[in-house]
Amino acid sequence: MSSHGGKTFIPLNIAVLTVSDTRDESNDTSGQALVDRLVSADHILAAKAIVKDDVYQLRAIVSKWIADESIHAIISTGGTGFTARDNTPEALMPLFDKAVEGFGEIFRHVSLHEIGTSTIQSRAFGGIANSTVILCVPGSTNACKTAWDKVIKEQLDASHRPCNFVPHLNIKTKPCESRN
Repeated sequence: MSSHGGKTFIPLNIAVLTVSDTRDESNDTSGQALVDRLVSADHILAAKAIVKDDVYQLRAIVSKWIADESIHAIISTGGTGFTARDNTPEALMPLFDKAVEGFGEIFRHVSLHEIGTSTIQSRAFGGIANSTVILCVPGSTNACKTAWDKVIKEQLDASHRPCNFVPHLNIKTKPCESRN
């Protein structure tokens, strides 16, 4: 199958990971923004978790989701800055079969128009592992909205032309029910 856009939308099973030492379900506005957007785009929330910014905890949950053939995409929010506790790139990049260099570049380009040169401090990144696309964005709610609205939504839509990530995913399973 080519990487070109298809003719019809295919709902994907998407997991959302919030990386934070301080957030819980009651105040996770970033993770919730991603959930709201993916559901309104007719995708399925396959799983959602909040994990402390710890390399091994991050690798454990993302490895579990990568190994789950019913999960097509993972979007993480948080841990992409430069503080000592920002470990998402170091935790997840080693899991990738292929990096998606353009994701971080495009996200920073789009963010430049919203937050100016502060976007240089974002280490947003993406990759593919076991036919699962993994896209990692900053922890601010506005960054999550920008990432979904201006980059992720189109790239997870099989009908987006000229190309999108859907042909690269292992779409053998039916949409799953939401699970946490």
